[in-house]
Amino acid sequence: MWVARSHPGWVRQRNEDAFIGRPEIGLFAVADGMGGLVAGDRASRAAIDALARIPPQDTLVGLDREVERALTAVHEQLRDAVLEVGPCGTTVVVLLLAGEDFRVLWCGDSRAGRLRAGRLEWLTTDHNLAAQLVRSGRLADEEARRHPLASRLTRALGCYPELQLERVAGRVSASDLFLLCTDGLTGELRDAEIASALAGSDLETMADCLSRAALAGNAHDNITFLLVRP
Repeated sequence: MWVARSHPGWVRQRNEDAFIGRPEIGLFAVADGMGGLVAGDRASRAAIDALARIPPQDTLVGLDREVERALTAVHEQLRDAVLEVGPCGTTVVVLLLAGEDFRVLWCGDSRAGRLRAGRLEWLTTDHNLAAQLVRSGRLADEEARRHPLASRLTRALGCYPELQLERVAGRVSASDLFLLCTDGLTGELRDAEIASALAGSDLETMADCLSRAALAGNAHDNITFLLVRP
């Protein structure tokens, strides 16, 4: 079971996020086109359209391989499009499910999280300057969040010579709830607020609650998220 919500927010003129849910093959994804560049919506749509064309696979390893192949092709297409439309790029986070196993692949600062026993755990680490400064020990978390270039991406589809996908894998528990989201959500809500909104049992109700909470503030960015219950 899965649900999705996507909203342009209260500031942006257009929604440059995109998402897909393909429960029949165990694939779910969110992409966030980079608003500081041209054609951010085109970039995120290209990533999601490529994932929509992936055929069913017999194994999680095979599905992982096809996802990487599809995203690599998009990365190269976006790089080639620079002369035509200017620089364009997108983040992407992909959740793969097969039986009791999961994998997450990502590039950029769109996140995957897991709610287990009422506790929200982020499965991904942001590929942006703020996270890089924290990991290197140069700044504390709050200092890094206030850095003027905090949101500058260090990895993204279409923006760097090589596509660098990061991965994490694990086992699924019966009570797990997965969250995929763009940084528009995490920029508006703290972890505790997200976990509180997801405290119910009905996916639609939880999605509505999370959406209302995110849109209650300034919502300066597009907000998109998926809730997936294996």
